[in-house]
Amino acid sequence: MKKEFSISIYLDKRSIKKDGKYPVKLRVYCTRSKRQKLLSTKFAFTIEEFEAVWLSPKPRKENKDLRLRLQGLENMSNKKAASISPFSIEQFEKEMNYKPDSGQKVYFHYKDYIEFLIKNDRLKTGKSYKYSEDKVKQFVETHKNRNYLELSFSDIDIHWLNEFEMYYSKSLSISSIGIVLRSLKAIFNKAISENKIDEKKYPFGNRKYKTPSAKGVKKSLNSKQLKTLFEAKPKSPQQEKAKDFWFLSYSMSGINIKDIAMLKYENMDGDTIKFYRAKTKFSSRTNLEKITVYLNYFSKSIIKKYGLSNQNHENYIFDIISESMSSDEKMRKIENFTRFINQHIKKLSQSIGLPEDISSYWARHSFATTSIRKGASMELMQESLGHKNIKTTQAYFDGFEDETRKELASKLMDF
Repeated sequence: MKKEFSISIYLDKRSIKKDGKYPVKLRVYCTRSKRQKLLSTKFAFTIEEFEAVWLSPKPRKENKDLRLRLQGLENMSNKKAASISPFSIEQFEKEMNYKPDSGQKVYFHYKDYIEFLIKNDRLKTGKSYKYSEDKVKQFVETHKNRNYLELSFSDIDIHWLNEFEMYYSKSLSISSIGIVLRSLKAIFNKAISENKIDEKKYPFGNRKYKTPSAKGVKKSLNSKQLKTLFEAKPKSPQQEKAKDFWFLSYSMSGINIKDIAMLKYENMDGDTIKFYRAKTKFSSRTNLEKITVYLNYFSKSIIKKYGLSNQNHENYIFDIISESMSSDEKMRKIENFTRFINQHIKKLSQSIGLPEDISSYWARHSFATTSIRKGASMELMQESLGHKNIKTTQAYFDGFEDETRKELASKLMDF
């Protein structure tokens, strides 16, 4: 079997240190990708020293120790590389960055996963994990009076988690504490899956610590309220645009604003739009299914009203983001546009006596509840909302149960 890598000791003469020495590096080559990378070491020599220590067939006594240390580094690197299958420079570099116990440290896995999320353009999720890490760090350094960098997974047990929950109970909502701890729970699972910690150390689950969660109140408008909002006269161009995009979300099976922003003309196929949800495109690598939305007269009119005139397949439909933007810029633009819609739909809603806390997310829930009340099945809702598991869809409707029952009860005597 052909070797997938080669590793050698290399004197990097491209940059010289102040003391006249050059850095010694590991030259790593991947035969599969035909890529090479130089990785730093703690060694540095002049050209003469390097020749005497490493290139000489028989180094002198004073250089033998340095020769043995370099050989030890080379041997250890080859052994580490041989354990990686298939070999990749990225994985090798990651493994070589471990300190003896770094795999046991919480900070290491937070840092590693946040970098992974950012690299894969999952910036919003990366921010959520960073928020979780900041709260863990604050608890450890403020309440526990310890260095966060020394926090090991073995330090976190049921008692630690209960204490964490109590510490934040006065400053954070139950939902916020749950969000923080669900990220920590995912970091635990990451470390276990990479064989860095024993599964027995896992403190979450049945008969262990259960992450707190508050039952979400699903926000939606009933048919009468939807009619009132739809017929409302906007008092500014901003309110008009906010209303248009709110009802676009509603009319297109509750599509969220991020997915609206990312629609391209290539997604359009006659009277339908087919797309992958941005939320599941990354998390569900296999069996990805496109959501098909049938365009009605209203959604077609909004696309015509706000869509870009250049309908090249590769162009975005709406002028919210552009291909020239970085991932970070796209995220900011989408967040700003969502904020714009929420700000002006609230003003319009307030002026006509509808709920003041309405937001773009209400359009998604309003679509779902209206569809259910008109006889749509749970399976159809699962497909329309883009949920991978029907349990997610079922949980989605928990907040509607009392209202639905009340409506059903009122119609029982309508023989």
